[in-house]
Amino acid sequence: MAASSYFLVATFLALVASQAIASDPSPLQDFCVADMRSPVKVNGFVCKDPMAVSADDFFKAANLDKPRDTMKSKVGSNVTLINVMQIPGLNTLGISIARIDYAPLGENPPHTHPRATEILTVLEGTLYVGFVTSNPNKLFAKVLNKGDVFVFPKGLIHFQFNPIYDKPAVAIAGLSSQNPGVITIANAVFGSKPPISDDVLAKAFQVEKGTIDWLQAQFWENNHY
Repeated sequence: MAASSYFLVATFLALVASQAIASDPSPLQDFCVADMRSPVKVNGFVCKDPMAVSADDFFKAANLDKPRDTMKSKVGSNVTLINVMQIPGLNTLGISIARIDYAPLGENPPHTHPRATEILTVLEGTLYVGFVTSNPNKLFAKVLNKGDVFVFPKGLIHFQFNPIYDKPAVAIAGLSSQNPGVITIANAVFGSKPPISDDVLAKAFQVEKGTIDWLQAQFWENNHY
């Protein structure tokens, strides 16, 4: 094979490998503050004119030090996410943050973040946390106390539960996306609009269709505020 052919093959393999390991691209400028008013649609948001950018584009008086109301939540938790929709300066930077409040015996139910790995730190109280791998679905779980840290890999189903009956808990989470997204499993399966066919779900869960109909009739709330 000619040297030029070797060069072409090597170049092709390098390009394939770089795409295979790529995640969010590195910024090509200091910042790209999201222009929420632009009619142009891209993957993310169009950059605001840098000459019109101010410090306020990187700031939000989020009051993350203040307790959130968990009493209105059926699952006993309240997630306050700060992403690019609240701070336009996060655009292209691949990071966001959330405060999570848990009532006694409250939980952040099983869910996934399709675009982010999460690192969780317990600020107050105790949490039982875990994630489940892709098939064959091994559970990795741990009881965390104040100051402990746990990682939930990108895209995997995970949860947090406050096992203490008389004390709340609080955690802070960092997520590796400006817009991590969330899919709450029960909501997605039983609360989608329009609903998934009960024939499909009855076979998937190996239960009677009446059980599926009952589950679909429940109020599947969103605990992300």
